[in-house]
Amino acid sequence: MKKNTTIQISEVAKRTIAMEAAAVDNLQQYINSDFEAVVELIAQCAGRVVITGIGKSAIIGQKIVATLNSTGTPAVFMHAADAIHGDLGMIREEDVVLCISKSGTSAEIKVLVPLVKNFGNKLVAMVGNAGSFLAQEADYVLDTTVAQEACPNNLAPTTSTTAQLAMGDALAVCLIEWHGFTAGDFAKFHPGGALGKRLYLKVGDLSRQHPVPRVQPESSLREVIVEISSKMLGVTAVVGEDGALEGVITDGDLRRMLEKNIATATVVAKDIMSRHPKTIQQDELAINALEKMRQYDITQLVVLEDKHYLGIIHLHDLIREGII
Repeated sequence: MKKNTTIQISEVAKRTIAMEAAAVDNLQQYINSDFEAVVELIAQCAGRVVITGIGKSAIIGQKIVATLNSTGTPAVFMHAADAIHGDLGMIREEDVVLCISKSGTSAEIKVLVPLVKNFGNKLVAMVGNAGSFLAQEADYVLDTTVAQEACPNNLAPTTSTTAQLAMGDALAVCLIEWHGFTAGDFAKFHPGGALGKRLYLKVGDLSRQHPVPRVQPESSLREVIVEISSKMLGVTAVVGEDGALEGVITDGDLRRMLEKNIATATVVAKDIMSRHPKTIQQDELAINALEKMRQYDITQLVVLEDKHYLGIIHLHDLIREGII
């Protein structure tokens, strides 16, 4: 293998991206009646989508399986080589089989296809050769033909696998819209990690983890300072006897008051509170709290249930949970 140290790296990279972008754009001509029929077939399927393939196509198949499962369409992966050595047993009567192959003529594919057809399952081919064995034997064809690979030898799967991936995404997105799959549905399948928390974690889930700082309108300055200090949130709510929020006092409010040389002996909470604090309802998503904090350049919000004070949500809560 002779090294070529004179290549223009950036030019090669740009050429590769341009070729793959062109291959994906070219797929639009293959969105036809077969594609529409496959979307309807899978959407109405009582079973799962069993996706199979060999080599790099198998890897693309695994990604498509993951995308379908995470967006509400049950799918499983079956490696074409393993299928003919026992894994065919995973195919159920009500399943749809999607076979991915660039050439459509691999030895494993030629063995597998007749076996699937004998089971009576609908067979969908995602194939880069419309005249191939796989395309001819399939009930439906998703054409992913590309002009050439980005590989300079036109050998390593590059544009072809990119086209397969894009076609799989097109299929998945159509199914998302068919089923009316929402962000809330997505959250059910993604409860872990920052993404899941953005979709399901509520403001109240975080505010309940804190002590709830509160004083009354007539509370003394000393009581206000002790409450802010002991609850360690840098703020306390001023709450009436009916539990309704009347205002808030932050440590910043205390500093500004002291700078004015006000006689503190007679100061009570209502004298220094901010009467129109930024609030958020407890059943809102935590990500909405982050957006509101960014909008007003603040680090905490007062949490309410209607007008009733419940607690405080702080920027640190969002950082700790990985929302940011």
